[in-house]
Amino acid sequence: MENHSIVFRDPARYAGWPANYGMWAWDDEIVLIFTLGWPDPGGGFHARDKSRPFVTMQARSQDGGETWSVDEAPLVSGVGLGTHEHEDHDAIAGPGPIAFGESSDIDFLHPDFAAMCGRTGLRTGARSWFYATSDRCRTWTRPFEIPMFAQRGIAARTDWLIEDQKTALLMLTATKPNGEEGRVFATRTTDGGRSFEFLSWVNESPPGFDIMPSSLRLNDRAILTAIRSRGLTRSDNWIDLYRSDDNAKTWHFVSKPVADTGYGGNPPSMLLLNDGRLVLTYGSRREPFGIYAVVSDDSGSTWSNPVTVRGGAGNHDIGYPKSVVRADGSIVIAYYFNEDPAGERYVGTSVIRF
Repeated sequence: MENHSIVFRDPARYAGWPANYGMWAWDDEIVLIFTLGWPDPGGGFHARDKSRPFVTMQARSQDGGETWSVDEAPLVSGVGLGTHEHEDHDAIAGPGPIAFGESSDIDFLHPDFAAMCGRTGLRTGARSWFYATSDRCRTWTRPFEIPMFAQRGIAARTDWLIEDQKTALLMLTATKPNGEEGRVFATRTTDGGRSFEFLSWVNESPPGFDIMPSSLRLNDRAILTAIRSRGLTRSDNWIDLYRSDDNAKTWHFVSKPVADTGYGGNPPSMLLLNDGRLVLTYGSRREPFGIYAVVSDDSGSTWSNPVTVRGGAGNHDIGYPKSVVRADGSIVIAYYFNEDPAGERYVGTSVIRF
């Protein structure tokens, strides 16, 4: 079973990059964050107008991803995410994030909880923060600052593993020592987000970069994280899988689920199904352009050949998926897409059962 739907599409706008923020499911109620800007055919790799700000949008489905309502995300104090999308900026609109250590206690086990990360950039000087909600994203807290961990920049995307009421693992991306992106590390809070402890590098010295982790827990000790990886050139991109068997103290390489994600690369979104299989979705920026998935039935040691989730994309400017499992066991995959290089970029979803 497979079907596609539109989350947001407007010929006069550029909608993109769900992977940077978050997607959450409560049975068949699903919430998705993406960014919305303006197109520019001369905008480069992403055909967007860099002179105009992006705004943060929030989509909600009450029927398992079949239909969606979309509004500007209800982020307080004027601090958005999209204004800084794919750019490096120091300025943040509004009064800014609450200083590290000043956040109020957060209950990670609240049934309607979600947390989302944002950032100002990707390289030296990048700062990051997180928002929290306890009402299924109808309201969000003020943003809380994420510490710098003695790094030149922190470029957070949303990748949380909740452990108990006050404890959560947060997987982050830092700059490399030269200030360029990036390398992935694990950090943990045990006090509801008031403080974070640096735990470990996943791969401290990638040849190009390791960014945008997508993580899941197999048991009390074992964690998997899939990472968007790049070699020494922009055309050499893939997805790596690492595993920790000591609750994020150390990591070892497991496999390469996707050997080629195309020029520029694309991030993974990884899920654990109820039957124990793993499903990893990604966008391919090499022809045939599209959204694909690979499946593992041995905890990531080996992977299936790619399964086409949605083909027929117009060019490389697609992908960045986020995915959730809905109540009936199907997977809802959100991504941005185009059918024509000269056409609009829009956010869509596919529902597929493996």
